[in-house]
Amino acid sequence: MTEEKKTAPQDQDSFMDDEPNAERVTTFDNMPLTQNLLRGIYSYGFEKPSNIQQRAIGPFTRGGDIIAQAQSGTGKTGAFSIGLLQRLDFRHRVLQAMVLSPTRELAVQTADVISQIGEFLSDGLKFCETFVGGTRVIEDVRKLQSGVTVAVGTPGRIHDLISRGAMQTGSLHVLVLDEADEMLSQGFESQVCSILRFMPKDIQVALFSATMPEDVLKLSEKWMRDPVRILIRREKLTLEGIKQFFIAVEEEHKLDTLMDLYETVSVAQSVIFANTRRKVD
Repeated sequence: MTEEKKTAPQDQDSFMDDEPNAERVTTFDNMPLTQNLLRGIYSYGFEKPSNIQQRAIGPFTRGGDIIAQAQSGTGKTGAFSIGLLQRLDFRHRVLQAMVLSPTRELAVQTADVISQIGEFLSDGLKFCETFVGGTRVIEDVRKLQSGVTVAVGTPGRIHDLISRGAMQTGSLHVLVLDEADEMLSQGFESQVCSILRFMPKDIQVALFSATMPEDVLKLSEKWMRDPVRILIRREKLTLEGIKQFFIAVEEEHKLDTLMDLYETVSVAQSVIFANTRRKVD
């Protein structure tokens, strides 16, 4: 990829438009998706696309650049996972898509989502791998040698593998920058830009960010071509479907109360916080 890939300069306020006339597809069945991908979507547990999925999947499958402003919990991972999976050609076991994540934990979680949604596309072969710090580089090299179609990783490790010549980028046609504001705020800007220089000139770039600070805007202006903007007003940057309540309970009854909640409320996934490590254990 060269630095010729540019958009017209945009100011901060222009990125806060809600685009009320933007394309929306309210069911997965009406999206341009293969039957095996639809099987994976429904098997994963999705029933109806979220707001960001209604607006992002269609443009994603057409191959154009995308800037999407969406927080965690809005379905953004599902949006770009479905979009990039539709663009893969599983007849060729070469690296075709890459997702950059700011943290190791997010990279692992994202790779798991992509693998589960795409389970009916690859004839049972593992096609998605993670490449993050804290693991031996030789293990990553072996993964690449065995064949990887989707790479999900942190900028540091991905940059290292590309610089070593272990990760070839010539067949890539999709690059996702997930939580771009977090990546840049953590000091990954030089590595991200260096990775972008290794990309094919015509690669599709999809940028997802909860906020649009100046450094994210500059990145998009430098590396993206006429992106579709899927953006939300500042006052709408809240997670939908969240209800808050509390229960006053004595210390000795907390665990029993929590178990009662699980028996009465349908919860697929949850995060439980405690104020000491001992309580967590």
